[in-house]
Amino acid sequence: MAKLLIIDDERAIRSTLREILEYENYEVEDIDNGIDGLELIKKNNFDLVLCDIKMNKMDGMEVLEQGLILKPDLPFIMISGHGTVETAVEASKKGAFDFVSKPPDLNRLLITVRNALDRGTLVTETKVLKRKASKTRHILGASESINKIKETIDRVAPTEARVLITGANGSGKELVARWIHEKSNRAEAPLVEVNCAAIPSELIESELFGHEKGSFTSAVKQRIGKFELANGGTLFLDEIGDMSLSAQAKVLRALQEHKITKVGGEKEQEVNVRVLAATNKDLLKEIENGNFRMDLYHRLNVINIHVPHLTERIDDIPEIAQHFLEEICNEYGMPIKKISEGAMSALQALPWTGNVRELHNMIERLIILSDKAITENDVNIFANPSGGTNIGTATGQLFAASAGSTTNYDKFTNFQDYKDHAEKEFIKFKLEKNNWNVSKTADDIDIQRSHLYSKIEKFGLKRAE
Repeated sequence: MAKLLIIDDERAIRSTLREILEYENYEVEDIDNGIDGLELIKKNNFDLVLCDIKMNKMDGMEVLEQGLILKPDLPFIMISGHGTVETAVEASKKGAFDFVSKPPDLNRLLITVRNALDRGTLVTETKVLKRKASKTRHILGASESINKIKETIDRVAPTEARVLITGANGSGKELVARWIHEKSNRAEAPLVEVNCAAIPSELIESELFGHEKGSFTSAVKQRIGKFELANGGTLFLDEIGDMSLSAQAKVLRALQEHKITKVGGEKEQEVNVRVLAATNKDLLKEIENGNFRMDLYHRLNVINIHVPHLTERIDDIPEIAQHFLEEICNEYGMPIKKISEGAMSALQALPWTGNVRELHNMIERLIILSDKAITENDVNIFANPSGGTNIGTATGQLFAASAGSTTNYDKFTNFQDYKDHAEKEFIKFKLEKNNWNVSKTADDIDIQRSHLYSKIEKFGLKRAE
């Protein structure tokens, strides 16, 4: 339900507008002056404001200007009994969605309100889509190793030097590659990514260089390869340590001669590509084992950037976690949850085998499964840094914490008995957690208070003396 605010110093106008809009199932608040109106805008998330222009204490145009500073995307519909073209134009220039004269025409007012709300929804959706479409995050952290990486990126990005990025899975190698491209002279050209580990060895050459129609059984049409797609831009070869030796030889030739040949083709094609590569393997050991070409290694490793493991920079975890917290809550359209100092310390103590990627997943899990604030206990229950604990186990721990023992599944003769047991333990746990505050518990588990009282009676739950 959309939430609207009416700011007008005429009681009759406020009452009329409120009655009309509430009849249309809008949630409406009203106030008689602009100063208090701005306070309401600051404290609440209104979807639309209808504001009179001529008012005591503060002029409506000033309310419009200051309101848009507080909430830039909030639609304003200006209302005036002294409507002129000049006033309407001025209101539009200051950012108003529309202008309505007094007394307002009912149909026109409702259409204007609906259009303004639709526009506000579109603005919000556009921001969400842009945020999702933009893959380049900031490199978060202020540790010495991260500052060194940022400085290296600033130095190497404007050059044409090839860069080999090393580090464990999930540490942020792709992000480093993206920032090198973003800060390079090729930023306007495409950044094309190839995950060498995800492509079968027999298809990697076709993926990189393309193929001609009929060059092999499934080649029903010509294919353009990643080198050609990245022409003028940057090619990022992720997990290059998993590339086949035959493909390595062709990549080496492309780097040396700046030319490629499609699979099944004879014609050479010049390409202007900057290559960035990344790996989680020790390529020198791979060379010793005969799995990687030394000449390709030296071609790629002009500049080496090593991304440290998250456990090597635990001082950066609070900043990264808070950023993920705000980002995910905004994406889900929910209030930003607070994370306690104890929870943050618990996060810093985890082994983080999955690095920053795992931290992102962990924060998302905590946002979904915790209450209004993320506590140290939440981290301990829902932590899964090494794959040893899952949500089922965590839920079992949750019930066990309430029941004081683990569940004996043999005692249940049918599924309904088990469901009743689980429901009873869950409600008991929540009641005890909230000190038997039934209203708060009902809000927490999203059921009606009367329904919760029925459950308490059904399961014979009683507060411990």
